[in-house]
Amino acid sequence: MAVLQRQHSGDGVARETLLATLDTWLEPGRFQDYGPNGLQVEGRARVRRLVSGVTASLALIEAAIADGADAILVHHGLFWRGQKGTVTGWMKQRLQRLLGHDVNLLAYHLPLDAHPQLGNNAQLGRRLGFAPDGDGWQRFGEQQLGFAGRSPVASLAELVSLVQTVLGRNVTVVPGDGRPIRRIGWCSGGAQGYFEAAIAAGVDAFLTGEISEPQAHLARESGVAFLAAGHHATERYGAAAVGARLAEELGLAHRFIDIDNPA
Repeated sequence: MAVLQRQHSGDGVARETLLATLDTWLEPGRFQDYGPNGLQVEGRARVRRLVSGVTASLALIEAAIADGADAILVHHGLFWRGQKGTVTGWMKQRLQRLLGHDVNLLAYHLPLDAHPQLGNNAQLGRRLGFAPDGDGWQRFGEQQLGFAGRSPVASLAELVSLVQTVLGRNVTVVPGDGRPIRRIGWCSGGAQGYFEAAIAAGVDAFLTGEISEPQAHLARESGVAFLAAGHHATERYGAAAVGARLAEELGLAHRFIDIDNPA
């Protein structure tokens, strides 16, 4: 479990101030999402210490409690469309820890992917050295979640090496037709369904977290390379960036805790 830490002094802020700031930055009302964005579990009214992470797993919740967190900010929250709606098993365990320690849980899913500076895609692109066109990256796909820009490397082999080095994990690759990699499209997490939109946007390669059966055929037939670098691995950066900015703006203590996940 890797831990990155930022410390700030101060008395913190009211929970409602924290939520209002996040809603202003991330604009959750703009998105049709798979679950509720914002406050998912209510804890204490004042927030001094914030922990950010990718998923509201039991391991992250326990690590945040041990760190003395008043609030946890995640990309993947507890509640999703299609759940049974019962508080049993793993759901009971997670809720029991949060409620028993009076810890707030804040979750932002698609809004955290889409933010043009702090979001998962923007942060991933910057770490990989992808360059925007003019004032910003090209956007594509449903709800404009996909990003596209200029590649810092010219070949697929170089691109694969770059991604594996930066993300620290192996990449599943389906080569295209061997064309130079001038334009790169990407969308973090389980965005393999955005591949056709990326092809239509004129990219030479597409990077996401996961691959399903159809994408291999599309890569071979379109000539556009497909790279799957891990759902968790491509979504480690948005919550950390937002947490760090909140610490700076609101005077919070902030720590990003990365719970390893092979997916």
